[in-house]
Amino acid sequence: MLPAQSERFAAASPAIGDDDGHEAAWRRATARLRAEYGDDVYLSWFGRIALDRVEDGVAHLTVPTRFLKSWIQSHYADRITVVLSEEAPEVDRITLTVRVAAPKLAASGGDVIVAPAPRMEQQQEERASAPVPTGFAPSRDGQRLTGSPLDKRLTLDTFLVGRSNQLAHAAALQVASAKAGDPVTFNPLVIHAAVGLGKTHLLQATAHAVEATGRRVMYLTAEKFMFDFVASLKAQTALTFKERLRAIDLLIIDDLQFLQGKTVQQEFGHTLNALLDGRQQVIVAADRAPSELESVDERLRSRLAGGLTLEMGALDEGLRAKILEVRIEAARRLHPKFDVPADVVAYVARIITANGRDLDGAVNRLLAHNTLTGAPISVEMAETALRDLVRQVEPKRVKIEDIQRIVARHYNVSRADLLSSRRTQTVVRPRQVAMYLSKQMTLRSLPEIGRRFGGRDHTTVLHAVRKIDELVKTDVALSDEIELLKRMLLD
Repeated sequence: MLPAQSERFAAASPAIGDDDGHEAAWRRATARLRAEYGDDVYLSWFGRIALDRVEDGVAHLTVPTRFLKSWIQSHYADRITVVLSEEAPEVDRITLTVRVAAPKLAASGGDVIVAPAPRMEQQQEERASAPVPTGFAPSRDGQRLTGSPLDKRLTLDTFLVGRSNQLAHAAALQVASAKAGDPVTFNPLVIHAAVGLGKTHLLQATAHAVEATGRRVMYLTAEKFMFDFVASLKAQTALTFKERLRAIDLLIIDDLQFLQGKTVQQEFGHTLNALLDGRQQVIVAADRAPSELESVDERLRSRLAGGLTLEMGALDEGLRAKILEVRIEAARRLHPKFDVPADVVAYVARIITANGRDLDGAVNRLLAHNTLTGAPISVEMAETALRDLVRQVEPKRVKIEDIQRIVARHYNVSRADLLSSRRTQTVVRPRQVAMYLSKQMTLRSLPEIGRRFGGRDHTTVLHAVRKIDELVKTDVALSDEIELLKRMLLD
């Protein structure tokens, strides 16, 4: 390699040109961009940009792939122009072209200089036109891109709707019924729920329904996304991975709380931004709301919070009974003599409150006792068969300070507001809710609760408790809020 070539390849960002002043300005500009965006973003998007030349106030930049050119033009071209013009005042705009690995003659002396397209990038460009990697292969119709496997049984027809999941189901139904080219209303759509409450069923059902319309769908667990991304880095097919992933109409990511690693999270953030900017639908599911995903990058949490976030709450008793009836009917198709009286269904729906998987376990236990012993199913038999499913755990000790902190965060007020003498409605209601929960969930007396809330009299606490107790009987929204706060305190 010629000395001039060695110097250029050793630079932080490759540069080609006859004017050392422009090359120096470009190196300063790239150093500033690296400091501004950080190493990960810089290496992903800026590190492979090269300065070819500056003519008539235009800086001609080159990149190794069409995808990189499109992404930089959409997201970073304006910023690059500003930074470069500050380092080289004669530059007032930039252009981007895709460079090739063919040799070209330098303007001085006829030395052969290879355009700085690293071999890895050439291989990536070649692979972009090659067959799609495993896990992203088109289906027989050539349209669908597959990710994690879908369960054919999990459809919208088999998804049971109750008060706790009605809103999430309606949002998913809107996504499923949309047609190609329709405007995207809720993006990203974030659904969060505890284990066993049906969020995976709803996500896979939506994937099936959207696929049936001919749109391109990809359902991925966070673990599968991490595995495929890391595998693409090792195989030097990262650009192919990105291009394939961003060419779909609907991306569904399940169990986002398991997305680990700064680089992986940043790549998912880039993918999310690209899809949202392209008005392509994204659905994300997690076990907590985005604001509570402490292991997830703050910028990613913020972008998710900008969409529609819906919770699928605990299964209410009516919905638990519907689930049991469906499971019992499915079991009866295999065991025609399996008969569960209505009073047993009601009993099981009342005592099994955790999640749908425990309801499945309950049906299996009743079926086993019935078929193995021949004994008819009764409430007494159910009490014996389901004893281990009824959760007899030591209740968590809840502190008044915990109640104040969680209630304040939920209602977007400060703990100091709850303890203050302020009488505005935005503070009075959260304060009354916190007092009510303190009475319900702790063993503290009314005078003690009053002292913990800024030295208030016990009659003030009693008034708050009675007020909220009356409201929850008629106000469904408040009743749901109280139940949510209780679950948050007991988790």
